[in-house]
Amino acid sequence: MSTDQPANIQPTIAQHELGYTIYSDKSAAAARAYGIAFTMDEADVAKYKNYGVDLEAASGETHHQLPVPAVFVYSDGKMVFQYVNPDYRVRVPAEVLLAAVRSAKK
Repeated sequence: MSTDQPANIQPTIAQHELGYTIYSDKSAAAARAYGIAFTMDEADVAKYKNYGVDLEAASGETHHQLPVPAVFVYSDGKMVFQYVNPDYRVRVPAEVLLAAVRSAKK
């Protein structure tokens, strides 16, 4: 999921040749429901804008919320794996995620 509005997601998928679906959570409702939303203060919003990232233009909203990077795996409607790390530079290792998905398929 991304807080980008739907019109902004498709170019990203095409540019990076992604082989998976990205859904829009422009209102950040899903991020809030999962407890992974955080609100950026005005100083950080301004910093992002100086770097060429306009959160309001990207989402079409004024909430200034972003999700903490997270992965959730579901099987039969139950969450069987989750990985949440506020440090966006640290991602779940691919082999760990693949093992979680394979385990959920059993």
